[in-house]
Amino acid sequence: MRLGEIAASQGFGLLSFDAVGSTNDACFVQAREGADRLWIVAAIQTAGRGRRGRAWDSPSGNLFASVLLIDPAPMAVAAQIGFVAALALHDAAGACLPEGRRAELRLKWPNDLLLGGAKLAGILVESTNFGRRTAVVVGCGLNLTSHPHETSYGATSLATQSGVAPVSRADAFAALSDAMANRLAQWGRGRDFAAVRRDWLARAAGLGETVRVIGDGAPVVGRLRTMDDDGRLIVDCADGARRIEAGDVFLAGAPAGAKG
Repeated sequence: MRLGEIAASQGFGLLSFDAVGSTNDACFVQAREGADRLWIVAAIQTAGRGRRGRAWDSPSGNLFASVLLIDPAPMAVAAQIGFVAALALHDAAGACLPEGRRAELRLKWPNDLLLGGAKLAGILVESTNFGRRTAVVVGCGLNLTSHPHETSYGATSLATQSGVAPVSRADAFAALSDAMANRLAQWGRGRDFAAVRRDWLARAAGLGETVRVIGDGAPVVGRLRTMDDDGRLIVDCADGARRIEAGDVFLAGAPAGAKG
């Protein structure tokens, strides 16, 4: 089945490119022209980016895919879509791994997918308004054949894992698009975040362990307790519980990258 047929079977359109600056940006271009429920996939990105404006290494062979959704949920709960997407990416990566390796996949708050403690994939959720319409774009990068080495957090790819068969972009996209459709249905435009939160916590990395969270203020160090009903991380610190709305989480014993 071709990529377009895969997406169409779930009620989504698809545009596939050899190269784009950013699949997220390409989705916003399509949103201005009235598109909705659209996947954009590219063989390479020339200006890929991650959270907080970081560059996202985008060589050929990996999966770079973004999905455009217009008004996917009431604004009060729209940010939950990041956790929905994280579950979909977990499901997709699990479908590409031997069954015995799937337990090594864990989700690191808010939107990283780890394999054996190293970053395998990431998500970038962005939104903008076009009149009365809100365009939400979820970008997913999955390391199939290569991974960056100059990172502050250790990274990996499926190709570097022993016993894992080569995974094509088409097969990875098929797994991701199917999983995204299923997880969006589970979420129900925010009506059942409780189920999303339950499933996310069951796959979470670092629960009960000491973590360091780096955000805009002083680093927060403490025991990771849970994620609350609003998607905030709860960390038990020496001076009491802290609720974290944004930041980068570093787990104890996590693989280190080449940069601090």
